[in-house]
Parts: sequence; C-alpha cells; structure tokens
Amino acid sequence: MIKVLVVDDEMFVRRGIVMETDWASLGCVVVAEAANGEEGLEAARNCQPDLIITDIRMPKMNGIDMVRKLREEGNQSKVIFLTAYGEFEYARSAIKLLVSDYILKPFEDGELEQAVLRIRDEEKQRGEEKRNKEQEEFLAVSSNGVKNRYISEALQYIAGHYSDWDISVKEIAEALRLSEGYLSHLFKKETGCTVASYVTRCRISMAMKLLASHQYKVYEVAEQVGYRDITYFSSTFKKMTGISPSEYLDRC
Repeated sequence: MIKVLVVDDEMFVRRGIVMETDWASLGCVVVAEAANGEEGLEAARNCQPDLIITDIRMPKMNGIDMVRKLREEGNQSKVIFLTAYGEFEYARSAIKLLVSDYILKPFEDGELEQAVLRIRDEEKQRGEEKRNKEQEEFLAVSSNGVKNRYISEALQYIAGHYSDWDISVKEIAEALRLSEGYLSHLFKKETGCTVASYVTRCRISMAMKLLASHQYKVYEVAEQVGYRDITYFSSTFKKMTGISPSEYLDRC
C-alpha cells in the first residue's frame, strides 16, 4: 500500500481529501495529515510517506519550503501540489523539487484520483524495470565461472521463468533439448547444487529484494516469485534466511 500524507491548512479541504477519497481502491492508505508546512515536515519525518499531497500557501511554512527541506534531508516522497489558479506561475518552481504533479484548486471529482493513479502506474513501471535489471545482474553473478554452454542457457532460462509456479527440470531440459538426467548431472557438476535448489535460491533472493522495497505485501511477493501457497513460501523463506517474510519485512 502507498502511504499518503495530506497537508492543507483548510480543514474542510483536508478532511474532504482524507475522508471522501476511496484510498483503498487506489492502493493507498492515509498515514497522517497536517495543517501547515511545519506540521507536515514533522509528519513526513515520522511516517516516511510514499506520497505527499500538499497545499502551497499555508501559514508557518508553505508547501514549497516544506518539500525543499525534505529534499535536503534526502526524502524522495512523490509530491502532488494543490494550488490556486493565481499561484500557477509560483507553482512552477515546484518542478525543480522533483514534484510529480500539481492540481489547480478547486479541483473536480476524480482529478486527484487520476493524479494518484498516474504516480502509482509510473512507480509500478519503474519497479518492473528495476526487477528486470536485478534479474540480469543476478544472472550475471550466477553465471560467473560457468563454462558449459548448456548450464549457461539453463541459468538464463531459470532467470526468466523462476516466477512460473510449475517450472521443473523436465521443462528446462526440454527447452535445452537435453535429457533430464544429463541436465541434472551437468548442473550439479557446474554449480554444486541441484536445479530445484537453485530455482529456490533465485526465488528467495528476489523475494528478499521485493520485500525490502516495501511496495508489496507478503502474499503478493509470494505470487511474484512463483509460490501459490503462502504457507509453503513462508516456511521456505525461513529455512533459507532464518526468519519469516514478515520478520524480514519489519527489519528492512
């Protein structure tokens, strides 16, 4: 779930955003709200939101100064600015603060939801690109020192299909046009482990990275790395790492 912080000095506007938006359908949860930039700054430090929805003109500290301070502290939360039409030019400086979007007040029904969905989809795409890159890096490390071309091809096949719940030695052998026995023998000789144990290592390694990103629930991670049974996933994860997925998630 995407953690959201709402900052606006107008109570009715702020409460309207918090209470009248179907956050669950957007994959979000509001973790805090604040009435000005100073309160918003403190809330962001405490809650570490993924998304900040904030007004610009506020007492004590405006939204731009708040975001600028957070950026200086290393906070990379996505930001949607709410701004009146007369402040439009002023809001342009927000672009320099890596703000994701801005909406002109008064905004219409669905406008905020659309902005949130755009950010969510962009983050999902970045996540996919990151996982693909991690798969490539994992493959490169795993293939280091492997001389047999069949095993190199097997490692590449596993890297691209470990998330298939029914991947098997038979499937890999058929893809490489080898017998199961010959592939198993070669694989053990070259890597020091069986095909099944290597697939498990791939799955748990990627599960650890997904959990560390804090973008997915445990059951979602299990599905993404090829486990349909979350109980089996959890027991396998604990066997490999010494702790459960939930414990690992809390420690990251």
